[in-house]
Amino acid sequence: MKDDKINEERAEAVDANAVGGDVDGGEGGIGAEHVHAVTVAKARAAMPDEDLLVDVSEFFKVFGDSTRAKILAALSVSEMCVACITEILNMNVSAVSHQLRILRQSKLVRTRRAGKEIYYSLDDDHIGKILSLALEHVTEL
Repeated sequence: MKDDKINEERAEAVDANAVGGDVDGGEGGIGAEHVHAVTVAKARAAMPDEDLLVDVSEFFKVFGDSTRAKILAALSVSEMCVACITEILNMNVSAVSHQLRILRQSKLVRTRRAGKEIYYSLDDDHIGKILSLALEHVTEL
């Protein structure tokens, strides 16, 4: 009985939120019963700026390469020099250096010089958290 009342209230809220007309203005568009003005207005108001979304897209493209993901995973454990990274990934110095340059340009990795040696680390805690969340998400699928 109580569930029926809740469902009825939800249905009334949906009906009150719907707007008229097809969204795309053409045949086969989304009908009035599927468009909710309040929901659309909230989403539009919360939508980040287009330039910011392009930057976010570029950020995730850098994460989209498995070699770079491996480098980030290694650096999430500890700061490392190129020699250590090449050993872990079983790759040559040139290939690893190329990927590290991309990661540095994208501000995902930073460097520290100690004498002649350059050490790489994650740029900040956000990078490690994003990698950790991605791994958690993929492992639960």
